[in-house]
Amino acid sequence: MLKENLVLVGNGMAGVRTLEELLKLAPDAYHITVFGEEPYGNYNRIMLSPVLAGEKTIDQIMLNDEAWYADNGMTLHKGSKVSRIDRARCEVSTADGTRAHYDRLIIATGSVPFMLPLPGADKPGVIGFRDIQDVYAMLDAARHYRRAVVIGGGLLGLEAANGLLKQGMAVTVVHLPDALMERQLDLPAARLLQKSLEARGMRFLLEHSTTEILGDTRVTGLRFRDGREIAADLVVMAVGIRPNIELASAAGLYCERGIVVNDTLQTMTDPKIYAIGECVQHRGTAYGLVAPLFEQARVAANHLARYGIARYEGTVTSTKLKVTGIELFSAGDFTGNGQTEDLLFQDSSSGTYKKIVLQDNRIQGAVLYGDTVDGSWYFQLMKDGTDISAFRQSLLFGQAHLGDSGHNPETRVAALADEAEICGCNGVCKGDIVRAIAVNSNRKLTHRTVTNDN
Repeated sequence: MLKENLVLVGNGMAGVRTLEELLKLAPDAYHITVFGEEPYGNYNRIMLSPVLAGEKTIDQIMLNDEAWYADNGMTLHKGSKVSRIDRARCEVSTADGTRAHYDRLIIATGSVPFMLPLPGADKPGVIGFRDIQDVYAMLDAARHYRRAVVIGGGLLGLEAANGLLKQGMAVTVVHLPDALMERQLDLPAARLLQKSLEARGMRFLLEHSTTEILGDTRVTGLRFRDGREIAADLVVMAVGIRPNIELASAAGLYCERGIVVNDTLQTMTDPKIYAIGECVQHRGTAYGLVAPLFEQARVAANHLARYGIARYEGTVTSTKLKVTGIELFSAGDFTGNGQTEDLLFQDSSSGTYKKIVLQDNRIQGAVLYGDTVDGSWYFQLMKDGTDISAFRQSLLFGQAHLGDSGHNPETRVAALADEAEICGCNGVCKGDIVRAIAVNSNRKLTHRTVTNDN
């Protein structure tokens, strides 16, 4: 049989993971061509925060270097942005005239940072936090300037602020709500987080709305709705992301918030075209975390390999903050409702807080701060819908109180179900390894290592 042509638009984590999964199932099925807008191989985007903080290098977060593409017979066009999809000719093209024919096409264009449409937002020194170039820009600013303001007190904003702080800048985080990470934390946990970060030297302006970026040739500060101002040499906007659907929409593919796909990750308009990752909207949801993206990749690869048996039905997600020394975990619906009940534990002296939300003795959500060692266990119980009646009284005290007399990670891994998820990264972590996986060589685990970072 003649090989068909598979083209991947987007050289990021979701798209390349699809290729990795496809190579496991059908390594000789396609001639594969990859277009990547950035001038690099495939890197671990979720580890950009440790790079900014000086804890990792760019080389250490590379997942697939250029040799990997060549070794697997792929053609890589790096630094090459696809500008058009011609669905009638089954062809993609770039601005410089490069063309590639496809029999199957994967769109994995990811997301773009949402930049507040403020007066002065186009000034030099105002950036987002999304890729390697953004990290380079922040590192360069830290070498030449002193004052940084991060707009957005969510997960990404706090990681950017921590990195800039570790690079020696004076950092202020401006946040519109009255609590940090309000989508992942309840108020008590958010206050503990703020206190920890303030102890490191970070400043916060909560319930502040920015109306203007000040400066002539370069940013010099911000003005708020109440008329007050703050000086700044660098402004990082980390107020959210939006799916990058420009290319797909121009090609006539059906898009809402993201590129709408079915349970096989095929676009609703054209079954030859798949879409993966942060650019996708599935059953009304667009995901911004890596675990759902990799689950999508496995399903898409299954169908590209013509197995045709996998379905993507959505993902339950969890969150951790990549700030060294701060332990935080959040998953599910931690706010609750009239039908739920809360299990709470708080030790102010140690800075430990735990909240587990139950409904009919099943975990609906959890927030952990200070002690997150049982986060993966709670997460698995929640995903499995486990009835916790038999150990409800000791649930807050963790898995150790169910027979594990210590906190040995090997014991904890051995106690998990065969398909248990050790962390939400699905195998991309390359931090300081906690060597616990090898305890059961016959156990099926969803990723390669357990790390301190994730």
